[in-house]
Amino acid sequence: MRGYFKLKILYFAKIKEIIGKNEDSIIIDEETTVEDIVKKLKLINKSYKLAFKDIKSVKCSVNCNYINSFQTKVTNKDELAFFPPVTGG
Repeated sequence: MRGYFKLKILYFAKIKEIIGKNEDSIIIDEETTVEDIVKKLKLINKSYKLAFKDIKSVKCSVNCNYINSFQTKVTNKDELAFFPPVTGG
């Protein structure tokens, strides 16, 4: 039997501007990947769909650690953050 838990999601920069808020909490099960979460978020409304339209350009961290694959599973008490690529000069 799968367990369910609440996951905190943070948004930064352009993603935050498009969505109109800086965080969400969603209920997910223990087998959920970051990709699954993005798919779920895109169903909320047009703003989320637009914010995650080009998923290849979105960066993600789990507990302040960058991840290389959206196939990464999240676990209870994780904190997920999404942000666009950052450039500097």
